[in-house]
Amino acid sequence: MSKRTTRRARLAGAAVALTGALLLSACSSGGGGGGGEGNGSGGGGVEAETLEAISFADAEASTGPAEEVPGATPGGTVHVLQEISPAHLDPGQVYVSAESNIAKLMHRGLTAVRMDNEGNYSIVGDLATDSGTVSDDGRSWTYTLKDNIYFSDGTPITSADVRHTIERTFAPFITNGPTFVQQWLANTSGADYRELLPEGPFEGDHLPDSILETPDDKTVVFHFEEPQTDLPYALAMVGYAMVSEEGDTREAYDQEPLATGPYVIESFRPDRSMTLVRNEHWDPATDPARNAYPDRFEITFGHTTDDSTQRLMADNGDDRYAITFNNGVDPGNAPEVASNPEYQERLVQGYQPYVATLAINADRVTDLRVRQAIAYALPLNGVLNAYGGAFAGEYAGGLISPLLPGYEEGYDPYGKLANPQGDPERARELLEEADAVGYELNYVHHTGTEDARAAVTVEDALEEAGFVVNRSDVPQTTYYDTIGVVDNGYDLYRSNWGHDWLSSATVIPPQFDGRQIQDGANNYSHVNDERINSEIDRIRQITDPAEAATEWFELNKYIVEDVLTQVPLYYYKMNILHGSLIGGAEFNDDIGSVDMHRIYVIQDEG
Repeated sequence: MSKRTTRRARLAGAAVALTGALLLSACSSGGGGGGGEGNGSGGGGVEAETLEAISFADAEASTGPAEEVPGATPGGTVHVLQEISPAHLDPGQVYVSAESNIAKLMHRGLTAVRMDNEGNYSIVGDLATDSGTVSDDGRSWTYTLKDNIYFSDGTPITSADVRHTIERTFAPFITNGPTFVQQWLANTSGADYRELLPEGPFEGDHLPDSILETPDDKTVVFHFEEPQTDLPYALAMVGYAMVSEEGDTREAYDQEPLATGPYVIESFRPDRSMTLVRNEHWDPATDPARNAYPDRFEITFGHTTDDSTQRLMADNGDDRYAITFNNGVDPGNAPEVASNPEYQERLVQGYQPYVATLAINADRVTDLRVRQAIAYALPLNGVLNAYGGAFAGEYAGGLISPLLPGYEEGYDPYGKLANPQGDPERARELLEEADAVGYELNYVHHTGTEDARAAVTVEDALEEAGFVVNRSDVPQTTYYDTIGVVDNGYDLYRSNWGHDWLSSATVIPPQFDGRQIQDGANNYSHVNDERINSEIDRIRQITDPAEAATEWFELNKYIVEDVLTQVPLYYYKMNILHGSLIGGAEFNDDIGSVDMHRIYVIQDEG
């Protein structure tokens, strides 16, 4: 049997949140494993289940060390096979999964998401003594720092560092990380949050005590104009992990950050390798979320999914101690991996929260009929087969994952689930109505194997429907930086989004709020629709999570049917192989991958 760990998140204490969490990096640059010519409507070994709320932990549940993994042994080196090298190491710049999953080994924040041995999830106090004390009907949150917490240079972490960490996210050079907390503090939904502290703290300015208060070295109080009951979830994101006030080198911090977690960077050669070794200033007694069994992580980059899968299947030499955080099983080898018991024992599977879409640049493709023609033309089966078919995902009708509350099964406004091969005739009819046959589209994708395969399918389908496609590619490491430029010169590009916690409030606003259009932001299609903006503001004020979930899905319908700046493609699955001498490999729904905090090296007695 394979390690199937797509579980319902079970309550692990007294829940005080309105909604639950799957705290994940919002953008993803890769697909899951392969399954040949599957139809994407099911199969692949896992099923999506809407997840329940998870708990906010008190001080007792936030005390380290982390729960021991049964059978785990300390020591040894884990080899990690990755395709993409991190473009950012500064936690404030980290938001995509390939960076986040490595960063989680190095960085800690005020809170963290913990999965225990029974599969229960909770938000625990990480550097803080608990998940936060709320007052003033959700408008104020107080955090107290633990004792014996340090940066990797040995300096203690104080409330001044927490304040600095938050304030620096307002600085102009921080363009890639999450913006939830900044917007909440500024009481805005748009990019104008920076006006609250335009230069960050670097010119001597600070947020007033009425917004962010540090009454002593151990205490931090957040004050908001509106209730923000999801703050503990947001603070668990790597993007809000701790940055030293004294050690901050601004832009240069992206190359040499100080660590607060169990590992530090010994060496990093971009696009080639990274070595992580133990952080001598990390105290496991303060950390309830990380076990840190291996002595070292040797991470190498440039591994295609074909390469990493073949190496892990062969299970020779150092690859016996190897795993990947982001490379799924490749499509070519997926049937063998899925059917051979030898590999099933080393296979970790789960449903990810990501929804793959094809973003349409609304600044450039302004006619709705042309955008609808793109939607009808796209063959979901051909696209998904490039990433692995049913083993890798399930056809999507909308923008909201089936894991989320409010999701409506069977939503299919363009008939894509029933007709996944696409409808080029309907697409051409729309182009003729718009007098746009021969419409030129500049389409960019990245150089990853699966993305390149899918791009050929997309190009062929669009040209059959009557478009002229100018296709180009960019390296994976710079892909999101490329499409994140507002004036990027492209009409089409793939965009993957996963909810940051269990609410569509982390799906719709970041991608479709027209007030968030700026370089580095996540409104990749540059849609600025008055109805979307006003609905975002209205739904955010709804305190009943079930009602809010329904309203978010209704807004999703308006975006897909009446605006259409992203064409839904598929919902992600992840299938990860590991070497025979890796223990503790379990799928973590929060991370959307294997839980890197639980793995250990099995001692080879032979």
